[in-house]
Amino acid sequence: MIDSLTRADAVAVETVTSTRPYEDDDLQLALWIAYELQYRGFDDVDPDRQWDPDVIAFRSRLEQPWVDWLEATCRVTPGTRPVPVQLRSLIDGADGPRLAPYLRRHATRDQFREFVLNRSVYQLKEADPHSFGIARLDGAAKAALVEIEADEYGGGRCERMHSELFRTTMRWLLLDDSYGRYVPDVSAVTLAVSNVMSLFALHHRWTGALVGHLAALEMTSTLPNRQYATGAIRLGASEDQARYFTEHVEADAVHEQIAAHDLCGGYVQEHPEAIGDVLFGARCALTVDDLFAGYLLSRWTGPVERRCG
Repeated sequence: MIDSLTRADAVAVETVTSTRPYEDDDLQLALWIAYELQYRGFDDVDPDRQWDPDVIAFRSRLEQPWVDWLEATCRVTPGTRPVPVQLRSLIDGADGPRLAPYLRRHATRDQFREFVLNRSVYQLKEADPHSFGIARLDGAAKAALVEIEADEYGGGRCERMHSELFRTTMRWLLLDDSYGRYVPDVSAVTLAVSNVMSLFALHHRWTGALVGHLAALEMTSTLPNRQYATGAIRLGASEDQARYFTEHVEADAVHEQIAAHDLCGGYVQEHPEAIGDVLFGARCALTVDDLFAGYLLSRWTGPVERRCG
């Protein structure tokens, strides 16, 4: 695919099958490349290839087994309670691999470095996928998403952007903080964490899933980031070098309420038929994050039992 893009050739469209797309390296890397044309693109690729019919068709073929697996694994039957209550129940019922406690207490510097390296694939574009939803929302939901994203982008101050704070953490660990630098080096499941956001971001049909995905991230952020910060400081990080994590402890405690009540609650009030997609997006976030956590822990401590797939 990369050669085809740089040479302006047609991209071959063929049937793609994968029973476990979250661990299919070729599928997730090809998806990441196809999605990246909608973000920053590539220096040696014509920007017009963003809308090349062959590229879009190829991306659609890649997405099909990914969507099929997500639907089969993460689809939730809505109940009658308010959507914030259902989101909280979904999150409280999750019991995935305990990555954050391990990083807080046991991780070596090399392990913490590997964690940050993998996280950089998304964190250096933090908030960008969810910002695609702004133009599709209205009223309270739109205002809520803008409020959350404004904080993610540092309230207009470059040095406070969460992606910039993450770069400081990367430099502490002697990592290259260039955008996308480690994409060729990470596993399929690391790319899947980013790709599920892009799937929802780039398709109008998945707007409900996009806001549900963001809500799950915000509602599960405070405690893990407190533990990440403790682990980083244990390993010698300064206050500035751990600030990415400590910033999320405070900010996401507020974002949790905005995301659950104003964003998702407001969106479902306007689009009651979309509650299933909101819960689906949240469950996708939890499931893929669990797979990522299990992958890293299995590298460090041995096999981790999977709850899905």
